[in-house]
Amino acid sequence: MRAASRRSAVVASVLVAGALAGCTVGESAAPERTQTPMVNPNPAADAVAVVTPEQIEAAVADIPRSVRAAMDATGTPGIAVGVVHGDEVIFAEGFGVRDVDSGEPVDSATVFALASVSKSVGSTVVARAIDEGIVSWNTPVAENLEGFTLSDPVVGARVTIADMYAHRSGLFEHAGDELEEIGYDREEIIERLRHIPLEPWRAVYHYGNFDITTAAESVARASGEDWASLSERLVYEPLGMTSTSSRFADLEERENRALGHIRDDDEWIVNPAQRQPDAQSPAGGVSSNIDDLTTWTSMLLAAGEHDGSRFVEETSLLPAMSPQMIQGAPNAWGARAGMYGYGWNVGTTVGGLVDVNHSGAFAMGTGTIVKMLPGADIGIIVLSNAAANGVAEGIANRFMDIAQFGEERRDWLDFFISVFEQLSSEPLGEFDGQEPPTDAAPPADLASYAGEYANEYFGAARVEVRGGELVLSLGPTGRWPLEHWSGDVFVFRPTGENSSPTAVSQATFDGATLVLEYFDRHDLGTFTRAAPAG
Repeated sequence: MRAASRRSAVVASVLVAGALAGCTVGESAAPERTQTPMVNPNPAADAVAVVTPEQIEAAVADIPRSVRAAMDATGTPGIAVGVVHGDEVIFAEGFGVRDVDSGEPVDSATVFALASVSKSVGSTVVARAIDEGIVSWNTPVAENLEGFTLSDPVVGARVTIADMYAHRSGLFEHAGDELEEIGYDREEIIERLRHIPLEPWRAVYHYGNFDITTAAESVARASGEDWASLSERLVYEPLGMTSTSSRFADLEERENRALGHIRDDDEWIVNPAQRQPDAQSPAGGVSSNIDDLTTWTSMLLAAGEHDGSRFVEETSLLPAMSPQMIQGAPNAWGARAGMYGYGWNVGTTVGGLVDVNHSGAFAMGTGTIVKMLPGADIGIIVLSNAAANGVAEGIANRFMDIAQFGEERRDWLDFFISVFEQLSSEPLGEFDGQEPPTDAAPPADLASYAGEYANEYFGAARVEVRGGELVLSLGPTGRWPLEHWSGDVFVFRPTGENSSPTAVSQATFDGATLVLEYFDRHDLGTFTRAAPAG
């Protein structure tokens, strides 16, 4: 597995570390079971932690200090925080700027890209669709998604919406992300998932944006609407979430929006290529603000009620926010297993309270989290406009520590910053950060490398000679000059969400084959010559 794949998988796991550090090992529901579990009418009664009004008040009072510390430590340009307790929004403020060039301030109405918090929002859309009788969690994806299958056709026919939302389809972690990166749209990516070898269905957890996107697309097809319109009709409009959308174009049109920022040496700059996540919108394409998200969070804490009326049935909503799949088995005695629902991380704090949360992370300029303790009727949302660096998780976990215990039990900001720094510095390929060798072997005649190389998953790669150099084309938008390294080895410099500024990837020609290191996750990056250049 290449480093980028490892990094993506680890980021997905690290984003729940705050919850896991305070979790106890729980019992997972059987993978095929999605019925509502029996509910203790007073779940907080089993907890040893007592969340008092005074502790909540202290936690809220600490937020400005906590945010300033995070901004001082990282330089993050803008952060917005909202806190809900019961049916009341007790904190909603912005800090810093939404754009370092304009200097315009962040407030509670500033719209941010949510990244993977979109998965949690989308699970509410599915729950509402279940209420309408459109689908159930146990509906097979293929039932409404015509032509859908996987490399094992039996799994392709039987894998359910629940399986996809719990990341237990058998697809490898982040399957499909590379296809999005080279410009394929949602429909084409879902079609190409059939070329991925599967691990055992319902036996392994592999976090994936296009698992959830595929399930959501199936729900949308069953409804006769597109996903963004269905989300509007079922959730955004009835909750009055007027600044929330599942379309990137709507985010672009917002006057009060936070732009994604990336590091340029020692300063944050506006990313000239803002992240466009429409292909994976159900998993990463929602945009919203604190004002809207506190309304949504309040509804969730009220077990599906809004303004005194039933908004979504508990029998539809609760499975999503209950343990459905083990994320990772404990690796030591006394360690805690991570659990996942349908679009939610689910754990238990050391104080015995259920912790339901999800983070979002775009390397192209977003870090977010929503975190709730339903038994204590409290939730926090943190949104930031910098490449994910741990500040959202640090702020949220500090807040929940103070609310539960009266003090922070661990330096969460330092913990998450150090983890994200380590992950972002991992090389993506063997030659990352290196210069070409001074004793390089010469290449063959460039024309001998030119041609079309076939690959079922990625589609055809085309190598052409242009202006005395090789140019590689892959997918609708993937275009890179190939720089000679040594012999039949060339390199290209991938860009995008899954890459890094120092990424250098090998393109190795070997007779009739071409291996692209950056795309060789799970041995899918071998291309076979189909025809010479013509």
